Amino acid sequence: QVQLVESGGGLVQAGGSLRLSCAASGRTFSSYVMGWFRQAPGKEREFVGAISWSGGITYYAGSVKGRLTISRDNAKNMVYLQMNSLKPEDTAVYYCAAGPSSAAYDYWGQGTQVTVSS
Repeated sequence: QVQLVESGGGLVQAGGSLRLSCAASGRTFSSYVMGWFRQAPGKEREFVGAISWSGGITYYAGSVKGRLTISRDNAKNMVYLQMNSLKPEDTAVYYCAAGPSSAAYDYWGQGTQVTVSS
């Protein structure tokens, strides 16, 4: 069982930066692929990116590649999403998730709101 809690969301101007954090409980954290997703108002939840259990491999959606960076610290049971050059269209609730692969997630956090003003 893994419990996930996101933090770090807020209001930022376009072009600004935010770093989201995801704190995980559970001794098996380091064995999970960790993903970030987002859901904007009136839209489906979409994949943002993922990081392998070791942190050595990352995947990103085309819309965020080059602007967002995922990292993890297995010693601290933490995953991070560094977001730079933010755009109004990045406004959404951001969720972290844990699972056995980048295509399957078993555990989800409650989400943190990111709002980018123009």
